Amino acid sequence: MVEAVVIDLFSLPANLQNNIQQLLRNTLETIKKCSSIPAPFVYVLCCQRQGSERNGEQESLLPALRDFQSLKKRLEVVHALTTAAALYTVKERLDEKDLSIIKVILPTLRKDLMKVYIDHLFTAVYQFSFEDLEVASNCKNLQIAEAQSEEQMLLTQDVALIQSEIQMYLESLPSLKGELTILRSSLIPDDIFLHGFTTRTGGISYIPTLSSCNLFSSSKRRDPQVVVKENLRRLANAAGFNPETFHRVKIDHANAVHIMGKTEPDSYDGIVTNQKGVTIAALGADCIPVLFADPVRKACGAAHSGWKGTLLGVSMATVNAMISEYGCNVKDILVVLGPSVGPCCYKLPHESAKEFHKIDPKCVRLLDSASPYIDIRRATRILLERGGILPENIQDDSVTDQNQNITFCTACHPDKFYSHFRDGTNFGTQIGFISIKD
Repeated sequence: MVEAVVIDLFSLPANLQNNIQQLLRNTLETIKKCSSIPAPFVYVLCCQRQGSERNGEQESLLPALRDFQSLKKRLEVVHALTTAAALYTVKERLDEKDLSIIKVILPTLRKDLMKVYIDHLFTAVYQFSFEDLEVASNCKNLQIAEAQSEEQMLLTQDVALIQSEIQMYLESLPSLKGELTILRSSLIPDDIFLHGFTTRTGGISYIPTLSSCNLFSSSKRRDPQVVVKENLRRLANAAGFNPETFHRVKIDHANAVHIMGKTEPDSYDGIVTNQKGVTIAALGADCIPVLFADPVRKACGAAHSGWKGTLLGVSMATVNAMISEYGCNVKDILVVLGPSVGPCCYKLPHESAKEFHKIDPKCVRLLDSASPYIDIRRATRILLERGGILPENIQDDSVTDQNQNITFCTACHPDKFYSHFRDGTNFGTQIGFISIKD
């Protein structure tokens, strides 16, 4: 069932105003007659001409809208200077209402162009179908299959122009939830390494559980890759690294490690490099983003350590990769655990909890319960120390001076961090990043 209808009048010239009004009347009449009750939300995309009054343009459509009072509260005319701006506004409206099934009624020649915009601005969460504007008065078409039209050949430069238009629009948006904030460790020497852990402020993601500096896009979430890319660009500008040489782990919740410069695996939770100017990163939204730095051999690493990766030893796997690839001495390697879910909040089923109890009984609280509390940070520290990392070379939530603490509980601080445990499936993601300075 169609939840929203987008009527694309964006490309129609202003001198065809009477034609536009008639097309709009026909289309709205179809929606009124054929849609289930309640009617779908309807968004009419119109081009705001340079120098024109927005209200004046909307007034010109009023004759076509007056006869549709039943749609009034569900009908919005969206004026914008570009298609990207208009469609992004519609996306905001859809996300406010948690709508996902959208019919787009548009001129035939706009179909392929519109698909490019949609591919960039939306994810697989949304289901789109398309219909020719000229045949929209056919009641059957609104309810079922898409109208068939000849495929228009899009040139490479057309796609590039659309991408540029989207990028420019997103760059123009204000940052949300305050300034972009980066947490840094006093353990990692800043004369050799550039590093940090992100918080959730300073980006453009607007969906509450993703707002605002979400740094991961998924087919299961509503933040598209272009928004994440813009958030990363803003982070790179603030931190001082090149987003074009940025590499993050491809999570598998295991212990594989990618050596930068070698063939990249399909998935891996650790990454190491000795290349200057290359920024590597680990994701985290409860799982621990762990950073590694060897100031002697000038090598670094990053790892994503969830409960499975912790048990599989992903942190020591990353350390061992630095030792074998770059000749690092285990006693020189510094390790910092970033924001992650704490033992105050994190629970696992009893069978999984027993594996942490084997590492150290102090990693588990209320072991006899169905879902004991787990301390994956303590388990990570113990495994690192057993592997030869010096205790004083590990920074986590056990630091004596809490002013130096950067291993905050993500679940306990909704204003600062994302949390899968707290927010559910449509959660945002922060990162830990590190690079070797030139």
